[in-house]
Amino acid sequence: MPVALLALAIAAFGIGTTEFVMMGLLPEVATGMNVSISAAGGYISLYALGVVIGAPLLTISGMRIRRKTMLLSMLGLFIVGNLLSAIAPTHESLLAARFVAGLPHGTFFGIGAVVAASLVSRDKRGRAISMMFVGLTVANIIGVPLGTLLGQAINWRWTFGLVALIGAVALAAVSVLVPRQAKPTEVSVRGELSAFRRPQVWLAFAVVVFGFAATFSFYSYIKPLLVQVSGYTPLAATVLLALFGTGMTLGTVIGGRLADRSPMRTLYVFLTALAVALTMFTFTAHNTVLVAVNVFLVGVTGFAAIPSIQARILDQAKEAPSLGSASIQSTFNIANSLGAYLGGLVIAAGFGLISPSWVGAVLALVGLGFAVLSGRLDRRGAGGASGGASGGRDRSADSGAASEDTTPARVAESASSTTAHAR
Repeated sequence: MPVALLALAIAAFGIGTTEFVMMGLLPEVATGMNVSISAAGGYISLYALGVVIGAPLLTISGMRIRRKTMLLSMLGLFIVGNLLSAIAPTHESLLAARFVAGLPHGTFFGIGAVVAASLVSRDKRGRAISMMFVGLTVANIIGVPLGTLLGQAINWRWTFGLVALIGAVALAAVSVLVPRQAKPTEVSVRGELSAFRRPQVWLAFAVVVFGFAATFSFYSYIKPLLVQVSGYTPLAATVLLALFGTGMTLGTVIGGRLADRSPMRTLYVFLTALAVALTMFTFTAHNTVLVAVNVFLVGVTGFAAIPSIQARILDQAKEAPSLGSASIQSTFNIANSLGAYLGGLVIAAGFGLISPSWVGAVLALVGLGFAVLSGRLDRRGAGGASGGASGGRDRSADSGAASEDTTPARVAESASSTTAHAR
C-alpha cells in the first residue's frame, strides 16, 4: 500500500477522535459549560448536522479544485473547528464550534476515498479505501479512550487542543506524502447531480441508513449496558470500548480485502452476521466474558461492510465520485442519529438496556433487504451508471481496461470502477 495512505489514515484518526470523544466527555463538558446532560447532547448533534450539511455543499463548492488542495483545505477547517471548541467560552459558542468541526468530515472522507482508490491498481482499491478508514477505527481504540482520560484528568479543553494538533500533523503528512492530483475537468452542478437520478445510488444510501443505524442503535448505549446489566465498573467498561474499536479495525481490514473480490456478497454476509451478533446480546448480556466477546463481534461485523459500500457508491455514481462518496458520509451520520434515536425510544418505553440490540438486529435486516434489492437490479441490467451490467459486471470498464489513459476524466472513471471484476 502506498505511504500516502498513511497520511489519510492519520487524518481519519483525528476526525474519528473528535467525532466520538465527546460521548466519553459529555459529563465533564456539561459541568464545564454549566448545562444539563441533555443540553450537552447538542454538542454531538451539531457535529453530526455539520457533517450532513457540509459533505454535499463543500464537495460541490470544490468541484473545480484539485483533490489534494481540497483535502488540505478540509484539514485546515477541521483544525479551526477543534481550536474553537477548545477555547469556546459559552454553550452557544461551543455548539457553533462543533458544527464547524463537523463540516469538513464528509468531504474529506469522500474525496479521500477517491484519492486512495486512484493510488493503487484496480484489484487493490477496496484495501486502499479500508486503509484510510482504519484510522477512523483506531481512533476508537486509542484516540477516544486517551482523549477521555485526558479530559477527565486535566480538562476537556485539552482534548480538543490535542485533536487540533493531530489535525496539523495530518495536514503536514498529506501535504508531503499525497501526490499532486490532476486538475479536474470542467464539470457542472447539474452534471454532478445527475448521478443521483439512479435508483442504485439511493439504494446504496438506504443500505447505509438502515444497515449502519443497526450498529449505532447499540453503540450509543453500550456503556450503560456494560455497567448496569453486565456488571462492569465504569473504568472497565471504558477499556471494553477499546475492544469494540479493535473489532471495528479488524472488520474494516477484512472488509477491504473482501470488497476487492465481491462487494455485494460482503454486504450480504456481514449485514446478516451483524443481525445475528446483535440478537446474541439477549443471551450474553449478563455474562461478563460472553458479553465482551459479543461486543468484539459487533465491532467486526458492524464495520466490515464500509469499504464495500464506499466502493459501491464510486461504481454507481461514476460522474460524481467525490460527491457520491461524500454523501455516503452524510448518510452515515443520519444512520448514527436514527440508530441512537430508535434505541432511546425502546429504552424510554421500558424495554430495558438490551432492547437497542433488538432494534439493531431489525435495522440490519432491513439494510440487508435493500442490499439484496440492489443486487437483483444489477442482475437485471438496471444498474444505470454501470452501463446496464449483466450479472453485475461493468462492460464499460472492461472495454477500457486495456487503455492506459490517464486524463482526469479517465482517472475518475477508473477510481469508480473498484468492483467491476469482483462481482
